[in-house]
Amino acid sequence: MKIKFIGGAGTVTGSKTVVESNGVRILIDCGQFQGIKSLRELNWLPLPVQPSTIDFVLLTHGHLDHCGWLPRLVDQGFKGKIYCTSPTKDITKLILLDSAKIQEEEAYKANKEHYSKHEIAEPLYDLKKAEAVFPLFRVIKPNEKIDLDAEISAVFTNAGHIVGACSIELNLENKTVVFSGDIGRDNDILMYPPTKPQKADYVFLESTYGNRLHPETDAKAELEIYINNTIQKGGTVIIPSFAVERAQTIMYLLWQLKTEDRIPNIPYIIDTPMGIKVLDIFENNRRWHKLPEHEYVAMCQMFTMNTDYQETIDTIYNPQPKVIIAASGMITGGRVLSYLERYIGLPETTVIIIGYQAEGTRGRKLLEGDKEIKIYGKQYEVKANILEIEGLSAHGDQKDLVNWLSELQNKPQKVFLVHGEKEAFEELSTKITEKYGFECVIPQMNQEFDI
Repeated sequence: MKIKFIGGAGTVTGSKTVVESNGVRILIDCGQFQGIKSLRELNWLPLPVQPSTIDFVLLTHGHLDHCGWLPRLVDQGFKGKIYCTSPTKDITKLILLDSAKIQEEEAYKANKEHYSKHEIAEPLYDLKKAEAVFPLFRVIKPNEKIDLDAEISAVFTNAGHIVGACSIELNLENKTVVFSGDIGRDNDILMYPPTKPQKADYVFLESTYGNRLHPETDAKAELEIYINNTIQKGGTVIIPSFAVERAQTIMYLLWQLKTEDRIPNIPYIIDTPMGIKVLDIFENNRRWHKLPEHEYVAMCQMFTMNTDYQETIDTIYNPQPKVIIAASGMITGGRVLSYLERYIGLPETTVIIIGYQAEGTRGRKLLEGDKEIKIYGKQYEVKANILEIEGLSAHGDQKDLVNWLSELQNKPQKVFLVHGEKEAFEELSTKITEKYGFECVIPQMNQEFDI
């Protein structure tokens, strides 16, 4: 069996791992690289493995860094099956259509305003290429064995990260190989705890927060303080948010605060068309999350939901203090950029960062104190108050990741650490080795292992 790391190795984004056994090629996730320019440029390169030779894609969940390269894969010759849960299929469709639309719009804008270094700016893929992915989806049920081949089977189990997210257990060549996907938290506000593996000969474990512990602070109380302080100054609160699950979590916390009369009666706006559509996925997949129906309905009634871009424009130029949830979570694109163009230079504005910010993203740069950020080719001075609520990440922290291995009934031969940055890999490796005595390996991009 050969394992080749063609994404998500040595970095947090672009997750792609090839498993080859007896002439069958399986791709675990097919993510887009995000963050620094050198990573984003990898999205334009051909895979080191011919897409036409890949038989199956197994998709852990629908975030862009795990599914966002599928249109390129299909366009370059992949004709196999894409296995995932029903919510993951629905979320991936939304993510890919949104990604294609944003790329088309940004290419058009770059060409119109001449700020691209390329003579003609082109999108990574367009809507037509995104839609070409959809016929290849095959929906599976969690905890049920799927036979991919006479000698290869897979089982998907709840990962607790977002609705539909799973870890994947592959059984082949008399070995059990487990891919964690992104692991959620044991005490998440909306998601159920991740299912821990019982057996694994090899483990591929995400390491996003491998060197961090989520604070014990009360995220809801922090949100209350930040909002009240901003509104008292007559300012606007902007919360860049991932459209899937984080936006819904923030909505839920804001609804609780409003119900408890802890935040003022001002407009609360969700301005992410995809995030609004994800609410329907929440509604239709109740067994994947903890949110009761009556609270879901009341929560939705509290928010103004912007779907049309003219509504965004009207909101931007409305001087009234307000709270806005807008995608994208790392401020790499989406409608949040339109808000920041107008509000980032106002000292009464508060921007609340609530999720992981990959290296090179605008979100990371703001957290690191950059005094200027570039939006659509123009530099904007940062005068807004930039705050972070760490307790709202959808990723498990170091303790959660180490604990995820706690029910293994055998000692894995190796634990490969993926989907993280250097410090996270190293510290998580030390913790796992100290606690369990497991051998940890930190693979590099395009490295191949025989197992």
